[in-house]
Order: sequence, then C-alpha cells, then structure tokens
Amino acid sequence: MRKDISRRNFIQRSFIAGVGLSMFEPLSVLAAEKKSGMNLGLVTYQWAKDWDLPTLIANCEKTGYFGVELRVDHAHKVEINLSASQRADVKKRFADSSVKCLGYGSNFEYHSPDQATLRKNIDQTKEYIKLCKDIGASGIKVKPNDLPVSVSREKTIAQIATSLNEVGKFAADFGQLVRVEVHGNLTQEIPNMRAIFEQVTEKNVKMCWNCNDQDLLTPGLDANFNSVKKWFGDTVHVREFNVGNYPYKQLMGLFKGINYDGWILLEARTEPVDKIAAMNEQLELFKAMM
Repeated sequence: MRKDISRRNFIQRSFIAGVGLSMFEPLSVLAAEKKSGMNLGLVTYQWAKDWDLPTLIANCEKTGYFGVELRVDHAHKVEINLSASQRADVKKRFADSSVKCLGYGSNFEYHSPDQATLRKNIDQTKEYIKLCKDIGASGIKVKPNDLPVSVSREKTIAQIATSLNEVGKFAADFGQLVRVEVHGNLTQEIPNMRAIFEQVTEKNVKMCWNCNDQDLLTPGLDANFNSVKKWFGDTVHVREFNVGNYPYKQLMGLFKGINYDGWILLEARTEPVDKIAAMNEQLELFKAMM
C-alpha cells in the first residue's frame, strides 16, 4: 500500500512539474528564439577581386566572413593551372584559417546550341571540380545563361538539365556539389529554373538563389520561392542589403521559415573606397535582419 501511495505522489508531482514547465515554455521560447543557422560569406566578385590569397583570407577573418566563393581570373589566382603542391598549399591556407573555401564560382554554362561550345563548357567544369576537391572545397557554381531564340525552349531546357546531370554525376565521385545559380536571360525567371530542375536527377545538383528582380514577377516572391525551395543547396547570392529595392528582410524570413542553415554570400557590385568598412557595414545589416 505504501508503495502505491508513493508511486501516486510521484506521478502527481511529475504532472504538476510538467504543467509548470509547459506554462513557462512559451515565455522561454520568446526570450530565446532559435538562432538562425545562416551565416554571411563573400563572393570574390568585385570587392575581393584584387586581393591575393593571403590578403583575402586575412580580410575575411578580420571582418567575420567565414565562407568564401572564389572567382576566375582574380588576384588570388586559384586556377586549374596550379600544380598538385600548389593546390595542397591553397587547401592548407584555408585549413589553417577560420575561413572555409566553399568552392569555385565559375562562368560555365550549358545553353549553347553549338555542341562544341557546350562540350567545352562541360569538360572545363569537370577540371574545376577536380580543383575544388584538391583545395578542400565543397562545390562549384555554374549557370544556365539563356534560352536562345534559334532553338525551342523545351530543347534548351532539356539540354541544360542533361548537362547538369552529367557534371553532377562526375562531381559526386569527388564529393562535390554543383550549385546552379539562378542567372541569365530568361533562365533567371523562376518558372524556367523550375522547368530545368524538374529534369535534374542528380541529388548533388542544387539551386543557388540569386536575388534577381525577376524573383518578384507574378505570382510574387513567396510563391516563386516556394515553387523551387526543395532544390536549394547551401549557398545563396545576395547584393548589398542597402542598395536597391530587393526585399531582403522578406527573403530572410522565407529562408528562416524552411530552417535554411547554409551560406548567404555577398556578391557586391559597388566600388566603395574602403572595402573593409563596407564589409563590416553589410555584416551589421545582415545581423539586424537575423
């Protein structure tokens, strides 16, 4: 009998404690809202194009941009002509820093009706995938760039998707992602990107949202975002948060809503005199939105 009473008292106390916790839980959630997993990184498009690799890494550490997407023909000179030892050195420089090399922001595209041009773009993509692997990166950025009027829309979309599947399958063998930037004449319109990805079968081929004005076309940002969100990868390109009229706060809310925990990469287009100060300013704006 004593055991039953003791057990009953334990259950009652546990229930009361549970009710008490549940009463306070909403307050604790409001007081400590789950922190977003998104982080601000840098595309070396304009602001870092003249920095050699040690300067690039140092400036990213100084400003708190701990992820970076490298671009072709820039002063950091991370290109496929690097020897094995030079690639190893690039990998070590990033490994010894707090900055993560996310990969390569290439200009390879797969829409050309000329099959020799198409093949060259595919083959070059594969060479840079090898480079990404060698320098310790996680993927390569590519893009569709047009829907030529000389070819049917359906044929070009199928060609782009087929090409992405080929480079995606190749990249998988090197542990790399293929990040497809929403870019180009007509191809940057979200319904066309959706049509491409509906024919992409390789799971490591992901979409990189690019913050284009076309995102706002009917039926609007929310609907366009939701129509392709299942294909998002780990990178998003943004421009300066305080330049232009793109609704970045609304966009960040959408990414929070899907628990996105990847990189928001600043692809700045202006030419500030003090780029370090400009990077600091953009980081503060980003933090305020978070």
